[in-house]
Amino acid sequence: MTVKSRKLEQSQATRAALIKTARKLFARVGYAETDIETVARRTRVTRGALYHHFKDKQDLFSAVFDLEEQKLTSIVAQAAVSQAGAFDGMLAGCNAFLDACLDPAVQRIVLIDALAVLGWDRWREIDTKYNLRLVMGALEAAMDQGVIARGPIESLAHLLMGALTEAAIFIAHAGNKPAARRQVGENVAQLLSGLRIDKSKS
Repeated sequence: MTVKSRKLEQSQATRAALIKTARKLFARVGYAETDIETVARRTRVTRGALYHHFKDKQDLFSAVFDLEEQKLTSIVAQAAVSQAGAFDGMLAGCNAFLDACLDPAVQRIVLIDALAVLGWDRWREIDTKYNLRLVMGALEAAMDQGVIARGPIESLAHLLMGALTEAAIFIAHAGNKPAARRQVGENVAQLLSGLRIDKSKS
């Protein structure tokens, strides 16, 4: 390994460690109460090292949020491909997403703080980057299998993403989160069953 590649590896490891530490703090006390000096100290790096990787706390939060979105997308995709049919895969993916929304870290970082910290445009940019193609792919597969009537895929994908986002926010702010999860799970199942051509199988 060359000196250059070793330095790059160390730099990437430091960045990952900072994100890991920040995630714990953002999840536990929220964005407003997280001090960037505390992140550096708990990661055992200098403040200058932190600012080498992130220009400010918002930039660090953006990296944490981006990683959370990646994780959520992976969870949803794994659940979807575990099913034989496209429709069952869509339903499984939606349920996996809603289950993930019971995680306090997901609630705080993705569903409560992200929109306020990053603003609508940046929040939507990251969310769309990871989720739009996944939803569009699931819809296209269901249409190819003749389970859902063929139609404009992108607009329908945005509608479903909007519904799931609102369902997730509903769970995050509910007093009884498990009950809210059950309710929106039933609602999502009804919503998806309404798209089926053969509703006798829903």
